[in-house]
Amino acid sequence: MELDELKKIWNETPVKNKPTTNIMELIQNKNYGPLVSLKRTYRKQITVMALLPLLLLATNSNNIEHALTSILFWSYVIFCVGVILFAFYNYQIVKRMQTMHTMVKANLEEQITLLEKRANVEIWGLRCALLFFAILVEVVPYYQHYSMLDKWHSFPVLVRIGTYTGLLLLQYFFNRQLKQQRVGRHLDYLKELIDQMQ
Repeated sequence: MELDELKKIWNETPVKNKPTTNIMELIQNKNYGPLVSLKRTYRKQITVMALLPLLLLATNSNNIEHALTSILFWSYVIFCVGVILFAFYNYQIVKRMQTMHTMVKANLEEQITLLEKRANVEIWGLRCALLFFAILVEVVPYYQHYSMLDKWHSFPVLVRIGTYTGLLLLQYFFNRQLKQQRVGRHLDYLKELIDQMQ
């Protein structure tokens, strides 16, 4: 046989899909699978955001009164609470997907679409939060005294604006990539599983 004949036979041979495991079993599994990975990601996010304000207080333990009267601290606490609530709601969606016993393909697709939309909203929300904190860092020294911000404000305005712009650009590129790695790839895998459903 010649190489061309082998190629022709190879191309004509139908590709058989490898039989997958029970999709519902994989989705509802409590130890592994895409939903377990998503739940773990959201739990980590909740834990980290709950600990960050406590770490800020611990670093300011010598002057807790100053930290508790700081607009920057309370803005950060509100930001962390918002992220916690957002992640908790996402966690509840995934948990609901995992515990449904009579999942309909349309219902799963709807939940995945909702999680994808929420991932995009989170990306935009983080950009807005960075912009808000940049504006806050520029405005706060007019109302409250921070030695760290005095040092920051000793730089020329163009340097500070360039730094904020650089941070926004950095966040733009890395947030999408990080979100794809942490959440997107699991949602893509779930889509593949749903496509295999009948």
